[in-house]
Amino acid sequence: MSARPKLLFATLTYEYLAEEFCLAGGFERGTVERKSFPDGETYRRVIDDPWGRDVVLLGGTPTDGDWLDVYDLGYAIARAGARSLSIVMPYFGYATMERAVKPGEVVTAKTRARLISAIPACEGGTRTFLFDLHTDGIEFYFSDSHVTHHIYGSPVVIELVQSIVEGADAADRFVLGATDAGRAKWVESLALRLGCAPAFVYKRRSPKDGSLTVTGVNADVEGKVVILYDDMIRTGSSLLQAASAYRAAGATAVHAVATHLVLPSDAVSRILGSKLIDSINGTNSHPGSNKVGSFGQVRSISELLAKAVQRS
Repeated sequence: MSARPKLLFATLTYEYLAEEFCLAGGFERGTVERKSFPDGETYRRVIDDPWGRDVVLLGGTPTDGDWLDVYDLGYAIARAGARSLSIVMPYFGYATMERAVKPGEVVTAKTRARLISAIPACEGGTRTFLFDLHTDGIEFYFSDSHVTHHIYGSPVVIELVQSIVEGADAADRFVLGATDAGRAKWVESLALRLGCAPAFVYKRRSPKDGSLTVTGVNADVEGKVVILYDDMIRTGSSLLQAASAYRAAGATAVHAVATHLVLPSDAVSRILGSKLIDSINGTNSHPGSNKVGSFGQVRSISELLAKAVQRS
């Protein structure tokens, strides 16, 4: 007799990814009942019984409310007797707040990791799957009761870049650029796999107000297409600053590629309205990816993450 498939529940924000994630992993879809009360409190109930089941909880954390949704549902699933629990977080919010710079600053990436670590451990193990973290060390902020897996999005990023610059001689016609020296090592690694040259911009910080200005580009981009990579695109300020430098250095086009398309408020219109960026491309790890529309390509990460969960 074959084993039952893993039972999948999703947070409210990540319902958009749940169906294709189920199909990619062969999971059984679970249901959550939700109600909102006039005073702002939320009622949740896990309808399908997790007792003795291997359960997957799909939920990224773009907002504070999403963190609580993951925690509350994870806690309920564990307490309901799940044999094992795999928490899949396509997007880890507060990833840029991974260290304190000024005295008294809250290292929110660590406090939120500790929150998720407070979900009771299941008999068959509790695992947390993290996708393309801003800083690798974040996975070690979790308690030892949770086994963490950091899944890299490079296979999807490479596919995106290759689809943007199709052609046998593409490597001679484009460079993979970073928004700053901080991402240069990651960009260099991806460029090596793509068979193209890496590039990054030099920046100088003002001693007066701390603002950053671009002072130059380290590679020859004259007459070439620049694929500008960053782990996430939020307001796009760094992206546009770098794109301006590559354009000034002779780039014929600049395409943006990011794992996490956060894109708050009017970010898309602001980025494209600058005329510095030709397209915005990335994955569907964040609900903001639905704002891209016809302005670029969005690739699914469901198969990549589902395979990682199945291997566990």
